[in-house]
This record gives sequence, C-alpha cells and structure tokens, in this order.
Amino acid sequence: MSCVVGIDLGSTTTKAVVLDEDGHVLGRGITNSRSNYDLAAAVARIEGFINARFGLIQQQLESTGSADSVGRLRRAFVMEQLLLQLRRLEQLARSAPAGLKAPFADAIREICRRITEEEEKRFRQPPILRSDFFRDAAGSAFMRLAEEVADPAGVTFDRLIGAYDKCIIRAENEPIELDFRDHIDNALNRMGNPPGLADAVEYAASKDLTPATTVGTGYGRARLPFPKEQIRSEILCHGLGAHAMFPETRTVLDIGGQDTKAIQVDEQGIVTSFQMNDRCAAGCGRYLGYIADEMNLGLHELGPLAEQSRRHVKINSTCTVFAGAELRERLSLGEKREDILAGLHRAIVIRAMSLLARSGGVSDQFTFTGGVAKNPAAVRAIRELVQENYGERQLNISPDSIYTGALGAALFARRMVA
Repeated sequence: MSCVVGIDLGSTTTKAVVLDEDGHVLGRGITNSRSNYDLAAAVARIEGFINARFGLIQQQLESTGSADSVGRLRRAFVMEQLLLQLRRLEQLARSAPAGLKAPFADAIREICRRITEEEEKRFRQPPILRSDFFRDAAGSAFMRLAEEVADPAGVTFDRLIGAYDKCIIRAENEPIELDFRDHIDNALNRMGNPPGLADAVEYAASKDLTPATTVGTGYGRARLPFPKEQIRSEILCHGLGAHAMFPETRTVLDIGGQDTKAIQVDEQGIVTSFQMNDRCAAGCGRYLGYIADEMNLGLHELGPLAEQSRRHVKINSTCTVFAGAELRERLSLGEKREDILAGLHRAIVIRAMSLLARSGGVSDQFTFTGGVAKNPAAVRAIRELVQENYGERQLNISPDSIYTGALGAALFARRMVA
C-alpha cells in the first residue's frame, strides 16, 4: 500500500502523520523529542506506522460490527509497550551506579515490580485521562514508590531517583525491540483472543506500508535526514494542516513548546501573513512545563486544575526565569493554586493575542493548534479574550490538534508524488 509521511520535529514532542493514497489519515505517532532529534523522528515514525496498522484493523472490523474492540486491543498493545519499557528501565537503573550492591538492585527491582502490579490493575479498570508518554506514566509512580522503598541507612531516596533520571531517556527512546506482530500477539493473548480479531490483525500485520516520500518540518527540521526539497517551514505546514482540518479557517494560532505562531491563510490554505515569537519561552508550552514542575504536577493536570478556579490571580510576569519566584510568592500569600494557574493561563494567552493582532487580527473561522490546544484552561482563556477583542468568532479545535504541523507536512509530501 502506497503512503506518504509527514514529520513535525518539535522542541518538546515529535509527531508523525501517515496518509494513504487517497489522502486520508492512516496513522499518527508521537514521542518526546528530549533533544535527541534523530531518535525522536525515528520513534515517531515507528509509532505512526503502528497506529496506521490499527487503522487497517479498524477498517476490517467496521464491516463486522465489532470495531469497538479495537480500542481495547490498542490499550492492550500500549500496555505491552509500557511493560517492555519498564523492564528496560529496571535493567538500566539496576546497573546505573558504579560499585553496584545487592540492596540497590533489590530496591530497583521492587519499585518496578510494584509499578507493574499497579499498571496491570489499572488495565483491568475503565481507562482514565493520563499522559501519553512513558516518562510521565512511570515517573510519578517511581518517585512515590522510591520514598516507600528507600532506606536512609542504606539505599537512599536520592540515589534511587538519580538512577531513574540517568536512565529514563534511554528507556523511553531506545528502538523498540519487539516488532508490531510480537506486540499485537501479546496484546491478543492479554485480551483472551476474542473471536473476529485474529483475521483483521493478520491482514494489518501483513500489509506492506511503503512510504513513497516523507516531508519534514518543525523546530528541529534541520536535523531531519531529508534533502532540502523535502523540508517545509512550520508556518506553511500549520497553515495547510489547519485548512485541511477546517477548510473555512482564515486565522490559525499555534502554541508550541518553544514558539507561538499567529498565521493568516486564504481559502486554499496558503499563508498570507504571520507573526512568530521564538525568542522567549514565555507564552509557550515550555513555560507551562516549568510551572508543572514547580507545582509537582503532570503537564496534563494544569488545565483541569485551573478550570476549578473561581477567580484568576493577575500575573505580573510571564518570564520563565522569574515564574518560579512569583509562583512561590503567590502561594506564600495564601492564593489558591487553581486561581494562580487560571491567571497564568490568561497571561499566556494575552501574549498570544498580541501576535494575532500584528498578523492581521482574528477572522472567522479561527483555529487553535498545537499541544496547548488540549489544555481546557488555555482554550477558555482564548475564547474569552477573542470575544472581548473581536466579538463572536467560531473557534475550531481538533482532538488531533497537536498533529497539525505533521499533517501539513504529509500533505506537501502527497503533492510531491501526485
């Protein structure tokens, strides 16, 4: 089956989109960039093709009326991936310190055993909202269990966490040892081999997905192993990707990890003007990540917590360098965390609004893209400030907004082979 691939190599996450010969999205993949751009591009591409095979399984099962089982199969597959990465983390962490002693290895083994038990229990329960990344899924559990297992007179908490920090990047980003067929067979066994799935899985696993070409974009696009003619700017890709998702789009706002882009496009998705902030992390995903670390929260927890606010605290500075100091000051004055976060989200969006104004304002329809578009507090702030400044506008947000740049790159790739 012929296909094309778009890769968006972002500063924090790397995304891949696979399109079939008709231009339909066949699969999507995402991973942490973690400054290892070459590896991130490879992992995102692998995940994109894994997701594409699940798309083929879905297509096969839709005719039988049992397509709802694909979601459970996908969860089982992700569980197998997580357990493999957890075993890799245990192996790396146990051998991390010089002069390894048995108590340290035993402590690491016990932490990973308990995480495995918790994940197995969670798998048997209804799915809950959580981060897509292994680092986030394993990190909080490792820290919590390390406190329980650590012995101040022997294996200290700091030493256990030090081993985790040293090994997590390798554990989450090393090439997957098992191929799709091995993982999917394990996932089927985990589900008890329900009838009707085996044939669809076999069809998807045996399909030859050969990309005709690949186009790359994003913050780290200069590191992609492609010829120059297969590289496109972030601005062009986000404009085209947003237009493909919402054809009536005329204004696009992308809040990424390292920069914010305000883009105006015409009826064909061609960029007519833009403004970009790429000199400061304030108002970007990096800033929110820093705030999450300061509050000892997962990045995905910030928005829901801010949504509980009854008022927003006015934030004087959105400078990442001073964010921690102001945050701690506000907390010391008795301000609630949710109210501080509501103020922080509003301050971030105010910065984005200035870019929108300089790019040409906000037209109807207006599309919000990037990972921050998944943050409900940021979305609420966008709605409020756009209405205050421009009146009623239709705001479009796709559940797959984080893949907008990769989708645009894939559409450019399709044009190359059309």
